[in-house]
Amino acid sequence: MIQVLRETHETPAEVEEAVARAGGSNLFGEPSFRVVWGWNRLTWIGGKWDLYDSQGNYTGQRVEMRREPKHLPVNRWHVERWMPPASYGSPRDWDKQTTEIEGAQRIASLGPYPSRGDYEHCFTLAGPAGEFIPLSAAACEWVVRAVLWAKGKTRGEGRAALIRHAEKQQRDYETHANDVLGL
Repeated sequence: MIQVLRETHETPAEVEEAVARAGGSNLFGEPSFRVVWGWNRLTWIGGKWDLYDSQGNYTGQRVEMRREPKHLPVNRWHVERWMPPASYGSPRDWDKQTTEIEGAQRIASLGPYPSRGDYEHCFTLAGPAGEFIPLSAAACEWVVRAVLWAKGKTRGEGRAALIRHAEKQQRDYETHANDVLGL
């Protein structure tokens, strides 16, 4: 029989402290940001699931709630930001928008209403090609500060900053290409 094991990791205390210092606290006195390993962050998903026996043969379907990874890739660190309950709408709206009907069954496709709010993904610690990079308190603190800085900017300011960044990259590339070509 094939047994699937999840690779789990606890967030080091120095990372938790750096992120809490940079991001502050939420309404409940908990950190506004946190860092989690992908396999550690499970969430309720409801729906129709395919079933397989121990040899991998399809045996049917079942409608049920399951705890599944919330962030992909599962083998990376993810920075999450706490969102208040109001950001999910009212419990009634949540029920209307997330309940699915499978046959005669009603199922909450995203689990119960987050009455204490929930942490949502805002950044995956990965290299430019998606490769693994080691966890560091400094990198996580920088991400939190960047998210908070961006929150205070208007959409137009953000767009202008992206354009300036792209123009600088283009100038840097052209300078490098001219140097290599001896122009």
